[in-house]
Amino acid sequence: MFANREQLQEVLKKANQHARKQARESGASIYYIKNNKRVREDAEGNKFEIVFDATGKRQEFEYHE
Repeated sequence: MFANREQLQEVLKKANQHARKQARESGASIYYIKNNKRVREDAEGNKFEIVFDATGKRQEFEYHE
């Protein structure tokens, strides 16, 4: 078990970095939520906001932080 919260956060941070690196190397996109928006980040680091309209149609727009 982890002695404290900081150790756990460090392990989670490293796991996140490793998963991002693997996705980039394999050419896969990663998906996450940031600022209450769905985001897709492609292997080149380009970010797109994912939006669904009233009919459920998915659209992507360039994401600006």
